[in-house]
Amino acid sequence: MPRFSVIVPAYKVQAYLHECLESVLSQSYPDLELIAVDDCSPDGSGEIIDEFAARDPRVQPLHLSENQGLGRARNAGLERASGDYLVFLDGDDTLTPHALRAIADRLKETGEPDVVVYDYARTYWSGETVRNVVADQLTEQGAAPFRLEDRPGLLKLLMVAWNKAYRREFVEREGFTFPPGYYEDTPWTFPVLMAAESITTLDRVCVHYRQRRQGNILGTTSRKHFDLFDQYDRVFAFLDTHPQLARWRPVLFRRMIDHVTKVFARRDRLPRGSHAEFLRRARAHYRRYRVPGPPVPLGSRLRHALVRWGLHRTYRSLQLAAALRRRTVKLSVKLLRSARATALRLHYRIQLRLPLRTDRAVFTAYDGREHGCNPGALEEAFRTFAPHIRTAWLGRPDTAAYWTALARSKYLVSNTGFEPRLVKRRRQILVQTLAGTPLGHMGLDLQERPAAARDLDFEGLLDDVDKWDYVLSANRHSTLTWERVYPGGYTTLEYGSPRGDVFQKATSNDVARLRESLGIPEDSVAILYAPAHRDHRRTQRSPLDLERVLRRLGPRYVVLARTHGPVPRSARIIDVTGHPGVESLCLASDVLLTDYSSLMFDYAGLDRPIVIHATDDDRAAYEAARGTYFDVRALPPGAVARSEDELVDIFATGHWRGSRSIQLRTAFRERFCPYDDGRAAERVVRRVVLGETDLPPVTPLAERHPVPSAAAALARSPQASVPQPGGPLTVTDSL
Repeated sequence: MPRFSVIVPAYKVQAYLHECLESVLSQSYPDLELIAVDDCSPDGSGEIIDEFAARDPRVQPLHLSENQGLGRARNAGLERASGDYLVFLDGDDTLTPHALRAIADRLKETGEPDVVVYDYARTYWSGETVRNVVADQLTEQGAAPFRLEDRPGLLKLLMVAWNKAYRREFVEREGFTFPPGYYEDTPWTFPVLMAAESITTLDRVCVHYRQRRQGNILGTTSRKHFDLFDQYDRVFAFLDTHPQLARWRPVLFRRMIDHVTKVFARRDRLPRGSHAEFLRRARAHYRRYRVPGPPVPLGSRLRHALVRWGLHRTYRSLQLAAALRRRTVKLSVKLLRSARATALRLHYRIQLRLPLRTDRAVFTAYDGREHGCNPGALEEAFRTFAPHIRTAWLGRPDTAAYWTALARSKYLVSNTGFEPRLVKRRRQILVQTLAGTPLGHMGLDLQERPAAARDLDFEGLLDDVDKWDYVLSANRHSTLTWERVYPGGYTTLEYGSPRGDVFQKATSNDVARLRESLGIPEDSVAILYAPAHRDHRRTQRSPLDLERVLRRLGPRYVVLARTHGPVPRSARIIDVTGHPGVESLCLASDVLLTDYSSLMFDYAGLDRPIVIHATDDDRAAYEAARGTYFDVRALPPGAVARSEDELVDIFATGHWRGSRSIQLRTAFRERFCPYDDGRAAERVVRRVVLGETDLPPVTPLAERHPVPSAAAALARSPQASVPQPGGPLTVTDSL
């Protein structure tokens, strides 16, 4: 008997079915049967199912002799199912990696409940992925399992069959089946949740719900939308036969009216001339099923009143008035923006004719999105070593202050391209800090890498380079790369990385304060997980199953996740993607886990362990999309894992901070951190602003003492140690 029976009905989904079935069979939890139901599809879906069945014995093909619709196709799969739990998946959707493993773990944790509800994300043809907006209802905090009355907020979720797993014995005992019709999920989902004796939630995206460019079947114009009334008749008939569930009648009544008005309000749902009839049916259902209950929420009262009284023309008039108002507001905003842009251009031209302010410096990082990185470190150094210079940060380009600062400040500092409309003035000095030591290809090297370059304007890039006066470099590798990929007449300042200065100046008290502010438990090993952006993917997803890794490592480990995609919700995964200062995250962590992120070069200056996770397939894809200047696995800053299991072993055995890892990190520091002694920003200011040539000498690597991590300090203490899953970690092990 398999753990899961995954039932996939297929009808006219041949373009998506391969991906759907592959997402099931490639799950890291293999104990499953896949029942693929060909609902007499006129395309090649049936042949695709047979191909998968010939390849994998877990696939059970089922070909229906005539088209029966989604509900009955699922029922046919139900009759064949033998697994402990039932999982439904539509033929154009997919399971996320490791979804079944996460579901199985949650079932075990909560004592085999009747139903587990998990999350989904909508995936659009453009590549965008958007998580369910009411995911907060899936919190795993509190008692589990529970009954619906303990968490009625679950009824706010999308009422579909495929965001839940059902205990098969429970479904068979209650006799649940899917009815025919357009809205077959409605009389399945409500009764299942109400009848379940035990429910649990999994706060994890397990399904990618495909949003087709031309919409799904429920978005088509058809009289079949009248089926909605028959389905709610079935829901209330279920309540009639289960009087112990009568308390749910007011809630279901409100859900029905909300559902009806949603369909009615969409002009592309109902055929021309059928709206009045639809509202009459809605009015009849309103009178039939209305019962006293809590007051209708204020935002829904108007819609309920329109249905109650059947005010078809009033409803339509209100819709037209709202649409007219939206168009008017949109046009007004467009005209105002155009007038404002014209005024700002005129303002900038005037400011360019006024005297340059030699005591002003403005800074921007990541096009104004942050106030840190190298520009942040330089701004602090300006205030310390050149206090006569007034500093400010550039804001939004739609303000007069922005253009005033751009036109009249002598010093302009940025780590990305400068404003394309910038007119560089005589005696104005532009300092380009860039954003770290390059591993992936940059600048002109992207001309042969369209996936990474996207819509980069290379001519515009070179126009920008021609305005640069100084470019910062952390090491010889960076200098040689920048001067080749950004060819120009600027001066390279190979002084070190200013944003790494804080690593040499911070104290143990600073580390403790940062860890407390991030919510890192005491005596924990904090892993800063920062993978590189994948240019070849429209949607970013973590190469690692962080929840699985943490489960195997044990409770002492937590992850600070700074990724480019969604972060799993977990008590031991702290989402720091939006944190304003990556340097603070480095100081708070005990080890960096990455693949190709340039953050490894800065972190090496902190002299803390670094672990590289780079599989062969992933590296090949990254190389093809962006390319790297050297193979980080051949010249690593620490231990290298080529699989998830190897990664777990590296941490479990203590190899992540063993003697070999220290040797690798030392060689890496010597090559890429020769000037990172805490005075890089000072050297830049003294040269660029004060005009000094006799700059502070560089402190040798052996004489630098960056603040140790919390775990390292604990390991060195004779009173404490950080235990590993394989046994206690001693001071000798850490060295």
